[in-house]
Amino acid sequence: MRSGATISAAVAWLLLSGAAGAQTLTIGVAAPLSGPSAILGKQIEAGAGLAAEATGVELKTVDDACTGDGGAAAARGFAAAKVDVVIGFLCTEAIEAAMPVLKDANIPVITVGVRTESLTDRRAKTGWPVFRLGPRGDDERNAVASSLTRLWQNELFAIIDDGTIYGREMAETFRAAAEQAALKPVFVDTFRPQLDNQIGLVGRLKKAGATHVFAGGDGDDIAIMGRDAAQLQAGIVLAGGENLRTPPGDVPYATGTLMIAPPEWADVADPKVLESFSAQKIVPDGYTLPAYAAVEIAKAAAVDAAGSGKPLTDALTGHDFRTAIGPVRFDAKGDLSQSPYRVFRFNGTSFVPLESN
Repeated sequence: MRSGATISAAVAWLLLSGAAGAQTLTIGVAAPLSGPSAILGKQIEAGAGLAAEATGVELKTVDDACTGDGGAAAARGFAAAKVDVVIGFLCTEAIEAAMPVLKDANIPVITVGVRTESLTDRRAKTGWPVFRLGPRGDDERNAVASSLTRLWQNELFAIIDDGTIYGREMAETFRAAAEQAALKPVFVDTFRPQLDNQIGLVGRLKKAGATHVFAGGDGDDIAIMGRDAAQLQAGIVLAGGENLRTPPGDVPYATGTLMIAPPEWADVADPKVLESFSAQKIVPDGYTLPAYAAVEIAKAAAVDAAGSGKPLTDALTGHDFRTAIGPVRFDAKGDLSQSPYRVFRFNGTSFVPLESN
């Protein structure tokens, strides 16, 4: 296994860099440091900065403004500075404008936040050397479908959604997966969201015999359903997507509610890395830890490329990397080889991993 945490890799890098005149790896950081997304961009900047200190790389940070013009300008700056690799990017407009320039400059990119599926799905056509350190746009609904089809194969389950594109796509993907697994929901419907109560809906679910319900919608609606189900003694277990990560309003989630979502990275991160965050008084939330991991991956891939003489893009593909947030491997398209989504259960206070994961 090749990883960014082995002594041999570190020694190889030191020897090779010494032979080349102590050339330091330079990583470009593209982040929205102005505008409405600046708070997220600052998270990328902070995480990358800590990782740079730990790994001995240099950073060139540029504000991409989450716009096409900003992304293209950032790419031109990175190309002129001859950076070795770029990390960051949160917005589709910015990275799509940047990639043609970066491709021509042979600079690979590790994005920490862009979920647009076509970014990697079109790789055979575009040739863009982009790698996604985060979920695809379809990962959530596919994770809901695969997880609940497995968990509820012997349950009387229902599928409901709030009529939005998000909710309907989640519900339809689950329904189709259940059908392929020869499972049939006892109840399928669209509910009206943002109501003070869902007594009528819960009553219909209870009448249909549903004991488990997936709801494609917001956390507030799912919390209200849980409260009303308890009031009617319906004995229903509710499940939702990563929208449940946001705390609900006045009504708490019902104990036993399931959430399909990626983990909170701080909950699974390397304790020593978390100590470094604490020492610098940086909160390890949002994109801080993924940005840290992206720098680790870039450094490890550079060591591999230097040792093998192959392009850095090749070193990023199909290799295992140990990072602050756990093992990472990119597939041939540049997506994560394993979905980060897991099933969590609300224990009355917080969501904790389901033991069957």
